[in-house]
Formats: sequence, C-alpha cells, structure tokens
Amino acid sequence: MQEALLYQKLTGGQVCCHLCAHYCVIDAGQRGLCQVRENQNGILYTLVYGRTISQGVDPIEKKPLYHFYPGSQSFSIATPGCNFRCAWCQNWEISQMPREQHFIAGDDLLPADVVAAAQKSACRSIAYTYTEPTIFFEYSYDVATLARNAGINNIYVSNGYMSEEMLELFHPWLDAANIDLKAFRDETYRKYVGGRLQPVLDSLKRLSSYGVWLEVTTLLIPGINDDPHELQDLATFIATELGTDTPWHVSRFFPQYRLQQIPKTAQEELLRAVAIGHKAGLKYVYMGNVGEETNTYCPTCHHLLIRRNRYEISNQLNVKGECCHCGEQIAGVGMAGA
Repeated sequence: MQEALLYQKLTGGQVCCHLCAHYCVIDAGQRGLCQVRENQNGILYTLVYGRTISQGVDPIEKKPLYHFYPGSQSFSIATPGCNFRCAWCQNWEISQMPREQHFIAGDDLLPADVVAAAQKSACRSIAYTYTEPTIFFEYSYDVATLARNAGINNIYVSNGYMSEEMLELFHPWLDAANIDLKAFRDETYRKYVGGRLQPVLDSLKRLSSYGVWLEVTTLLIPGINDDPHELQDLATFIATELGTDTPWHVSRFFPQYRLQQIPKTAQEELLRAVAIGHKAGLKYVYMGNVGEETNTYCPTCHHLLIRRNRYEISNQLNVKGECCHCGEQIAGVGMAGA
C-alpha cells in the first residue's frame, strides 16, 4: 500500500481524489468509485501499487495500435479495478473484482522488474492495459519513468476518463494511447458505463495537443451505440478535433457480462461504420474482432502497404514510412518498412 498522488485533503478527514474525472470526495475509511483508492485517516492510499493481476507479451496490434511501430512486441501489465462499470466489459473478472468480489488479487512486481521483463522479452514498449490504467496511475508512473530511461516506449490502453491534472503530470512519459470512445451520446455513458462523455472528449483533445500518438476504438453494440447519425457525429469529432490521420478501430461486439441478450455485431454494420468513417474524412478505419485481415492501404493511391493476418505483419512501406508507389507519407510512429 502506498500513498496516492493527486488528491486534496479536506476538512473533517475527507479527501478529494483528483486522479480521474469522477473527482470522488471520500470519507475516512471509505474508497472511491474505483474501489482501489482508500481514505485512511485523511490520507489517500492506492491499494494496487505493484499488484499485477495480468502480465505478458503481446503484439502491438492487439492493443490495438496499428500505426505505432507495427510488428513490434509490447510487455503488457494490469492491476485489478476500474473507474467505469461497463455493462459489456470484456475483462470484467479483473476490472470489477474490487467492486463485486471485495477483493484485490495480484502478484507483487516492482517497477524495475517490469522494465527488466520487457527488456528480457525484447519489447519495444510497455502497455498499461486489460483494466483501466488510470486507476493504477502511481504504479504506471514509476514504471514509465524507468522505461523511458531504458529506451522503452509507454502505452496507455484507456477509457479516457483521466483528469486534467493526471494528464498534465503523466503526458511527458506517454508515447501512445488507444482510447476507447464507447459512444457519442452522454446518456449512453451514464446508463451503461457509469460516467460522462465530455471528460473523455476532453482527454482525447488534450492527448492530441500533447503530441501523444492516438488511436481510437469503438466497440459497436447493436441497439446501443450503432445509430448511423451517432457514428457520423463520432467520426466527425475524430476528424475535426484529433485529425484525419487518427486511426479509428470499429470492433465487433460479442455477448458479454451483463449484455448476454444482445447478439454479436453483424459484419454489414461494421462495414457501414467503416464507410461512415471514410466519408467523414478519416484516412485509416479498421474493423476489429472479425478474425480477418485488417490491412493498411495508402489513402492516396489505395495500394496495400501493411498486410496483417492474426498479428503477422508484412510491411511494404519504404524506409521513410512512405507509400512505395506514390510517396504518400503514412501517418504514425515507427512506420518504416523495408
């Protein structure tokens, strides 16, 4: 257990947590909405520092990040907990463990050990993922500073509900992020997620302004966030506020957690969302969870540049990261091929 960062002491033993956009006011002896930050006698503690519930080596494409050192490996870690309670959570067993099981599992892994494991596995990056990395901020911050000094990149796979204060402190150490933009209607966030839309949009714009490489994922759920007008608004936001070079991953939903009654997303709905993204001006739109190739094509001449088949990569970009046919610079970081 370690004292938390980013909180304010209030009168009467209360504290206000400034880590995420909930800004929880926590009484003595109580925890915030994430259930992993506890007020003990007026001092806020993180209960998950170094408590890894999952760790392993993943292809960077699994995050998904398609335009950040394609074909590289990322050492991935998570602790239990989340500041959301999404009805469709795909990792609910660990993300909701502190809330539903009143238990925090995990193995002790010091920040230096994480970096050493990433080096031993020849990983180019460390990904803070699987659960919401914002809730284990202090741990990820210490790992990230060591990783940067070792020449290893840092990646957040996040719901984007971090506070302005958190991003101000962490962004110098953050190289890339995939943010889950779950819907483009505030009522959907309030009903199914336990949060609000605007803070996520604010985080996306801040990350973009800081120069962090951004990719956006939307899990397309039938009847909840798949209305064409909503998708058009979402794609337009990405194009106008984040830039048309920002990749958008539209992923297929499978019945999960509290939404077992909803069928998986039809492929034609995914294709429609892809078309909406392109119509909004986005250059790189991908389908996810479809079990097929998700390739990168040149947005100018439409030549196949990166072929992906279950995380196996064939990269046809030149050494400058340009289309080898028309010379178009392909957006991303570390995109160079042969």
